[in-house]
Amino acid sequence: MTPPDAPHNRWSDLDRPPLNVTALRRGLLRPESLWSELEVVETAGSTNSDLAERARSGGLAEGTVLVAEEQTAGRGRLERSWTAPPRSGLFFSVYLEPGDDVPVERWGWVPLLAGVAAATGLAKAAGVDTALKWPNDLLVTVEGEERKAGGILGEFAGDGIVVGLGINVSLRADELPAPTAGSLALAGAVSTDRETLLRAVLRSLEHWYGEWKGAGGDAAASGLQAAYAAGCATLDRTVRAELPGGNSLVGQAVAIDGDGRLVLSTDDGLQQPVSAGDIVHLRGAAGGLT
Repeated sequence: MTPPDAPHNRWSDLDRPPLNVTALRRGLLRPESLWSELEVVETAGSTNSDLAERARSGGLAEGTVLVAEEQTAGRGRLERSWTAPPRSGLFFSVYLEPGDDVPVERWGWVPLLAGVAAATGLAKAAGVDTALKWPNDLLVTVEGEERKAGGILGEFAGDGIVVGLGINVSLRADELPAPTAGSLALAGAVSTDRETLLRAVLRSLEHWYGEWKGAGGDAAASGLQAAYAAGCATLDRTVRAELPGGNSLVGQAVAIDGDGRLVLSTDDGLQQPVSAGDIVHLRGAAGGLT
């Protein structure tokens, strides 16, 4: 802990050491690796915005990773803000170019792929069961309740796609931005070492991206579709899909289809695929609303 008479410095929390960029590069930037460049900055408005701007300017290498110790204008879906104390989480974006190997219409799987990678990487490195809430949330269990501990945002930029991840690692209860939020620490993580967690997530992302790209973006053939469904907390629950334009749809979430859409079975017996929208969990194994 910082001595009580020490000058106030928002970077001086000894429980939240800075990332060691040299060690991260040494562990991740190998000749055969997907990851080609890794930069850590003290603060950024949004790593997604910064990396997307560089991609649109041209010359950005596939596998570039941009990490911020703090984000001041992090973005989620629908331009929602994402903020957290410095060094309390992982805030990073990656640039991928599926290129001619994958038809553009299959690129929508990339954010879902990132979710599978994050969930599997965090489960291994942090020892925390991490579930997926369709389409882009990472859930953990805190005191018996599902809480959002992370989010994913993908956007087309340049010749590829930028995918950003924000993951609450060491946030304490009094630092949570909302009652529905959580963190790996509050979920009982065996490790909150951000370097270990970041390496695990990026290596998992490299694995799943390689499998998916090698299968021409076929989510079924690569195993991605099955992996997403196996880890998806939205399936087999009654949900409300709040759709673009203000409409909503209530039904049981029964499947993730080959295009990454959530399929709802409605009371009138129809099966309706949902490609975009906010999902509210109404009833399910964990109970309550999420």
